[in-house]
Amino acid sequence: MRLVASLILCAAIIASDAHPKECSRCSMKNGSKSKRSIDFNDILEVPSFRTPRNVKPISYQLEIHPSTKTGKFQGRVAIVVVWLDIGVRIRLDAHADLNITDVTAKCLYINNTNTWEPVKIGRSKHNCQKSEYDVDLDHWFEPGDKCELNLTYTGNITSTESTGIFMNSYLDTQAQEHTFIGTHLRLNNARRLFPCFDEPEYKTKFELSVIRPKKMIARSNTALNYSIELPSDSTLMKDVFEITPEMSTYQLAFMISDFESISPTRSLNPTEARTPLDIKVWGRRDYLSTLSKVPNKIVTIVNYLQNYFNISIGLAKLDVVAMPMYTATKASDNWGLMFFKESELSSSLVWNTAYELIYQWIGQRITPFRWSDAQVNKALNSFLASKTTVDIDPNEMEGKWPMTLLYSLFYEFGKTFPFARVAGIRHEAASAKTELVFRMFNYTLGEEIFRKGVQRFIYESSKNGSFYANDIFTHLDTVREDNNVTLPDNLTISSIAGLWMHRDRVPLVTVTRDYETGKITFTQSVYLREAAPPSNEKMSYLWDIPIVMINQEKLNFKDLKTEFWLTKSESRVTMNDTADKDKFVIVNPEEIGMFPVNYDICNWQMLSQFLQGPHRETIPVLTRAKLLHDAWNMAYAGDFCFEVAFNMTLFLKNETSHVVWEPFFTMIDHVGRRIQGSEGVYAKFEAYIFSLLQPLYKYQLGEVPQQNEPSWKVHMRGLVKNFLCRAGYVPCVEEAEAQYRKWTKDDQPDEGNPVANEFLCPVFRWGTMDDWEFGLQRVINFPQKTMERKQSERTYLLKTLAGCPVDKEKIERLLNVTILDKNSNFSDSDIHLVFSTLTGSATGYSTLFDFLVDHWDTVKLRFENKKHLWNRIVNSATSSFSTQEDYEMVSEWYASKQKEFDTAESLMNKVLQDIDQESKWNERNVPVIENWLKKHLGDKPSELLSYARRTTTITPITG
Repeated sequence: MRLVASLILCAAIIASDAHPKECSRCSMKNGSKSKRSIDFNDILEVPSFRTPRNVKPISYQLEIHPSTKTGKFQGRVAIVVVWLDIGVRIRLDAHADLNITDVTAKCLYINNTNTWEPVKIGRSKHNCQKSEYDVDLDHWFEPGDKCELNLTYTGNITSTESTGIFMNSYLDTQAQEHTFIGTHLRLNNARRLFPCFDEPEYKTKFELSVIRPKKMIARSNTALNYSIELPSDSTLMKDVFEITPEMSTYQLAFMISDFESISPTRSLNPTEARTPLDIKVWGRRDYLSTLSKVPNKIVTIVNYLQNYFNISIGLAKLDVVAMPMYTATKASDNWGLMFFKESELSSSLVWNTAYELIYQWIGQRITPFRWSDAQVNKALNSFLASKTTVDIDPNEMEGKWPMTLLYSLFYEFGKTFPFARVAGIRHEAASAKTELVFRMFNYTLGEEIFRKGVQRFIYESSKNGSFYANDIFTHLDTVREDNNVTLPDNLTISSIAGLWMHRDRVPLVTVTRDYETGKITFTQSVYLREAAPPSNEKMSYLWDIPIVMINQEKLNFKDLKTEFWLTKSESRVTMNDTADKDKFVIVNPEEIGMFPVNYDICNWQMLSQFLQGPHRETIPVLTRAKLLHDAWNMAYAGDFCFEVAFNMTLFLKNETSHVVWEPFFTMIDHVGRRIQGSEGVYAKFEAYIFSLLQPLYKYQLGEVPQQNEPSWKVHMRGLVKNFLCRAGYVPCVEEAEAQYRKWTKDDQPDEGNPVANEFLCPVFRWGTMDDWEFGLQRVINFPQKTMERKQSERTYLLKTLAGCPVDKEKIERLLNVTILDKNSNFSDSDIHLVFSTLTGSATGYSTLFDFLVDHWDTVKLRFENKKHLWNRIVNSATSSFSTQEDYEMVSEWYASKQKEFDTAESLMNKVLQDIDQESKWNERNVPVIENWLKKHLGDKPSELLSYARRTTTITPITG
């Protein structure tokens, strides 16, 4: 059998001579980015194909000898593999930078388990483009045979990014330089360090040896086994680390440095581990005092997680490193050795540290079988990190979770065509949506059952060390059944989750109460904030939706239970109402499910009146925020008139929670943009918003920041102040002008900007033409190629010059300079930025439209060879109009220029369709908004409408 196989091999090798000669030394640039552990973003950078293997590794013995002087390292690796199928070729992943100088092999046959026999190598080939290294042995092997490959090689240490094996240095307080070495092998960068099987499913044990200078230390995934002095060089030591548990190649890590460590003063809770976990936090000596609170924070988080998972990490030690000059996008959470940016680790916040630590259990102890299974891994990690943070320090997450995720998902999935502009958002949205699915099950199953499901998931998956994406839902189902938690017929956790996770829509639940018959009806449909797209399959989606409901008589938010499931097979359910006809109901309190809710007008009215009353705070802040958010989304989408939505804002005059206020700013921005073309209505709208925000800013938040105030207060003050400044709040404008004067009086204004960004827009909006012109000259004269000034400063300055003014003169001046004058200081990207920014205000896009009409031939000639800019100016000048008058104006102009638009011809047809849709929205909603504002603003003097620019106080609106 082996003789025949050998003859076949010889024929294969002879045939291969027709191919180009293999390269023994390859060098090619790699632009891969550093990434955090296995997460959904990583999937985008992994090839869709998987390298076929007929062997799998069962151990690695690796020795690395890096040299900071040469920027290279020497390596030796012994890889023991077992044959899974008959074969002759062992294919390894090996980066093109690796120079493999020697390879030998020996084998242990399944029918002779005592003797390792040398094996000749027929051929070895390094495929540069695919980063593969093939070793063809001189005869075939059968399943169960084992081979050991021994490879000697050299490689490069990078100093430009924290990926693969890298080195960097820092200066201490005495200006002495200290060099260190580290590794970052995610996503598939282990092949940069050694030839290997660089896919997560190939988990095995590693025995690592690192050669280092005597004056430095080395740390790796496991504890140090022993150290010996190198016989050939007495200045070097060889550290041999304990054999690791089975793990994937990307989890291997080490560092060589002179860092020092500190240990926690708190104790870890006892676990099933035989030896207690030894936690050390490492950093440069001068930074250790900044890290003083980190060890105890890690103990707090690990104690929480060990209790939650009911299992320890599984290692004897955990080294957490604050690495200077660390440029990886996210922390590197290698098993037992974690690298953070210094600023991230020293932060007092819990979430980021918890997120990375959770990977020690889900991602390290158990690993996604494929990179494509990583989406669920990331989502579960993120949910558990949020839950950990809420339980340890609830203030950190208040107002951020889950609202930040929910509101952005509702906005994106409510579009006519989700992700039409930025496809990359889809991947983040998919992960965020899956995280919220876990949150939904945590509520509907109950926290204890959900936790048991996670524990079972980890316990069962740890038997083989890997898991598939659906495994977590299967284990949740098993625990659910064991605890007699029932679901409607044929429903499982897996089937429910799949519908929520894999659709780029979310449902809308409509609740209609019949106050005469005492019946209540629940209906589900696809949620849309914009016009419905042409009929397609997505518009008929149905979900399995948990319905949780409370009523005004029983406002108990601590024991929320699922009343029933509104299933895809029964999308409309009618039952007896649970509340009296003069009492409201709330469905989906606390945003348990990922869906907005609409009610009949009477129920909305009862909610609005209750929220204005003295018992408003019996409804928790998250539910109050949800009611406000849902009401405005329903009005925006046309499900009821804006009068209802505005009524739901009346309680804000007494609202103190930033959680409730947070969605309000998004709402006023969205609606404000739609009505800004209707100047009279927009002025009233601005006055009403001002009447709510000015008291909040002056009396609740305070105009002057205080020491040690919570982050939410800083954030909220910034949001409120930004609106007030744009509205012309006199104290804000005066402060901005005073700060701006420092710059205008500077003898050398182009050497630096002494003005904070927050002061620029109020000056450019309300200041003089001279103030604005000074800013324009700073853009024109901005220093090029200087370390002192960053180009991002210039970009922000140009953006505010274009986006903030409310008078046409400034914008016309900018367009003349950038387009007509062909000023060489403005690049194509600058012009693109100006066009895009002008769409943000009615003054901006209307002035741009007039400019294009007046200078059509000149502008067309200017951009005739730059179609992307031509298309951009046509789109920016026309696409933001929203009234019937606008539609007629743009369509008449378009008709007069037929056949002259070139590449923008098809664009104009789409623009006119959009303006037509916008005009219909305005015809339907603007009169309602105007009437409501008139009613609640009353017959106050006309100066109220320009109020913000005249005075510093305003009488709050009363209900």
